[in-house]
Parts: sequence; C-alpha cells; structure tokens
Amino acid sequence: MAGSARDRIVMLLATGLGTGYCPKAPGTAGSLLGPLLIRGVQETGWPLAGLLCAGVLFIALGIPVCGLAARKLGTGDPGAVVYDEIAAFWIVFLPHLLEGRTVGIVAAVGGFLWFRLFDILKPWPIRKLEHLPDGAGIMADDLGAAVPAALCLYATERILSGL
Repeated sequence: MAGSARDRIVMLLATGLGTGYCPKAPGTAGSLLGPLLIRGVQETGWPLAGLLCAGVLFIALGIPVCGLAARKLGTGDPGAVVYDEIAAFWIVFLPHLLEGRTVGIVAAVGGFLWFRLFDILKPWPIRKLEHLPDGAGIMADDLGAAVPAALCLYATERILSGL
C-alpha cells in the first residue's frame, strides 16, 4: 500500500492486521482478534490498573485511527475498518478484568457471539451513535454494542455457573 509510514501503520491497525479485507463479513473476521487481544494482554501479568490503562489507550487511539483510515478509504464507515470491533472487547470483557478472571475459551466464544449480535442488530440507541462525526462515530456504535454484550455475557456466565 502506497503512502507514508504513518499511513501504512494506521491502515494496518484500522484493518485489524488485514482481517478487515476479508471479502465476507469483515467485521466478524476482525472481531475474532478482540478476545485474543484481551487474553494476550492479560497474559502479561499487568495489574488491574495497567490493564485498564491499556484498554483506555486502545479505545482512545481508535478515534483518530478509524477517522484517518475512513478518510484514506474515502467513505464514512468503511467495512475494512475493524479496529472499532476489536476495541469493543475491552468493554465486553471489562467484568472479567475487574474481577481478575482470565478470558477463557467459553468467555471468548460467549463474548464474541453476544457482541456480534448487538453489533449487527444495533438496537436503539446504539444505531444513533453511528451519527457522531468522523472516528468517534465509527468507534461509538461498537462501544455501545459492547455494553449490552458485556451484561449478557456476565448474566450468561452466572446462569451457567449455577447449573
């Protein structure tokens, strides 16, 4: 891809290391990286404050990354930009982080499924968040979808652990 080193880095991040170029369901392909990212960061052994700072920085970085990538691709919310889907998993797995629980395979699959459901359906008021300008709008609807996904994952795990 032509352009400056900054442009190449932005596009690499924005497209989830290229997963956003998947011809079918790029958001789903990019979302697969979210649970892996969170689990990988948990494996560093950082304390809770470090994990939360990493999440805040990752989410905050998404606004300019997604905005720059959208301008480079010439559209408002390009399908190839999946950084927003990946970043949302910091919220999906926030209860795990706060409780010091590791994101295992069951949580990863459950969180992935709940997030994709809310991200695809975009129930009110999540869909309205897309109308925010630039990178904020690209990020906000996915972060919004992550909130009910986190709540549903938490409830699902509690119900299953009681069986």
